[in-house]
Amino acid sequence: MCNGFTLGSHGAYFQNRNITKNIQFPYNQYAGHFCLGIIYSRVDGSDISETRSYNISHIKSISSVVKDFQLFVVEKWKIASDKSGSGNTANIGSINHIEDIINGRGMFSELGEKWFDDYWINFQKIKIPDGNGKIKVISSLKEFVNYRRGNLNLIVPKRSKE
Repeated sequence: MCNGFTLGSHGAYFQNRNITKNIQFPYNQYAGHFCLGIIYSRVDGSDISETRSYNISHIKSISSVVKDFQLFVVEKWKIASDKSGSGNTANIGSINHIEDIINGRGMFSELGEKWFDDYWINFQKIKIPDGNGKIKVISSLKEFVNYRRGNLNLIVPKRSKE
């Protein structure tokens, strides 16, 4: 497992794919939307001082604070979760099981990119009855796929443990 991360905004440029707000070119002009990432482990810091100063001549003797690097490149929709990546901004969250990240097995990976786009464009905008006479906002991929009458069996469950 690793900490999850954000996969970009589901705000203005994601919803209106012809604009350049917060993005160099309109979203729909890119051939794909990829994540280049590095997953690493922290080194036990018992002998590492974060405040110690070093002379450049000692650069080869400086202990690293990270190890076990794994690089990956994957389309963002293939590693997306159905939850926000941060609490106070409109960011798409990732899955956090390392093997699933490396292999592109996120919650949308069997549904497809169109489902990913539809879900995140409409994230927390669609209201449905809650079964108790009240109205609630759709807040999970399962509720969304059910609402759109899709195949629930194509949702890849988000693993939370090894």
